[in-house]
Amino acid sequence: MLATSTPCEAILQKAHVKSSNSQSKYKWCVLALATLTHSFAVAMPTMCMPVLFKEISEDLGLSLLQIGAIWGVGSASGILTGLIGGSLGDRFGAKRTLELTCLLVGVVGALRGFSGSFATLTVTVFLFGFLIQAIPTNVHKTCATWFSARRLGLANSIVSMGMALGFLVGSMISASVLSPWLGGWRNVLFFYGLISIAISFLWHFIRPIPGKAPSASNASAVPLRQALLHVVRLRSVWLLGLAMLGIGGCIQGMLGYLPLYLREIGWPATGADGALAAFHGISTVFVVPLALLSDRLGSRKVVLIAATLMTTIGVGLLSIARGPAVWVSVAVAGIVRDGFMAILITMIIETKGVGVTRAGTAVGLVMAFSQLGGLISPLFGNSLADIDLSLPFILWAALASMALFALYFVKEEKATRADD
Repeated sequence: MLATSTPCEAILQKAHVKSSNSQSKYKWCVLALATLTHSFAVAMPTMCMPVLFKEISEDLGLSLLQIGAIWGVGSASGILTGLIGGSLGDRFGAKRTLELTCLLVGVVGALRGFSGSFATLTVTVFLFGFLIQAIPTNVHKTCATWFSARRLGLANSIVSMGMALGFLVGSMISASVLSPWLGGWRNVLFFYGLISIAISFLWHFIRPIPGKAPSASNASAVPLRQALLHVVRLRSVWLLGLAMLGIGGCIQGMLGYLPLYLREIGWPATGADGALAAFHGISTVFVVPLALLSDRLGSRKVVLIAATLMTTIGVGLLSIARGPAVWVSVAVAGIVRDGFMAILITMIIETKGVGVTRAGTAVGLVMAFSQLGGLISPLFGNSLADIDLSLPFILWAALASMALFALYFVKEEKATRADD
């Protein structure tokens, strides 16, 4: 005889289905906010600086070497913060960490606008970099919390597309549109600070993490020291960190230098800023297709190696490219920029021994390597410009090529969504 459900059981079943559907829809709202956070609280306030450096240097009397130091110092302060910020997300939850961090980033980002000298601008950029690196690690932890393994790559690629879009828009409008409209570079920085503060309030109203997610019950139970000691013993995490040191240093140095370099060789300001915008624009278009390609191939490592080769070639060609060839070189390097990031971060979370619970700590450790590369790269690269304007690109291409060796030795293995 077939078992029949009671009216109470039927009601509970319907309620469960309705709750599951509601949660499934709500996670896309969370993803949308995470994407906006990458765009408006991280990418645009950061990428506005290279295109504003010309105006800032004229106002404060800065040399090319001082600009390189300012651009690199934000990475120096972010080396430790990326790791601590990720661990805090594992301990206290990504939602609360993002709420507080976006607020502080908005305040300190606006303080950059009060700078009156090289020293004060360096200090405020240092503090800004110290705080902002905690945001991406917790954005990606949010993706790992709300999305299953089957859709994790897609979710990470969407928030990475938000980063790329922010880089694109920030480089396009900060100097040519916002600065004239708002009355100078200082007011542009105030404007971005207010947006970050507004995003902090939006995170405050996000629902708590769903109870069925592992991090809802486990993340707060993992002490910071225990999570860190566990992650630092994973060989693959260190290798991926070394890969990020090469790629992150290459891209960070190139982005800060490219608009200034093109102006020095005779490009108009709109063309120089446009080349930087083109780099981010093509990256925005290809980030999701690259992530989906890695899913289809069943190998993230293969796509990462190919992307590293393209970055190395594209940045290296900038040392000899002139006229239309510059756009080709920018396109070759830009196609894979944010797609590389999305795939590599997904690979970190999928690494055996990481999982959702330790995602923030592992991603933070890898991003600390990226910040280390971002500190060294602009300083050494910009100093070579005194010898020859094209030499920095050769240095940065060589730095990117180092990532190939690290990626070659990474053992690719899918981790289950259960914590290992």
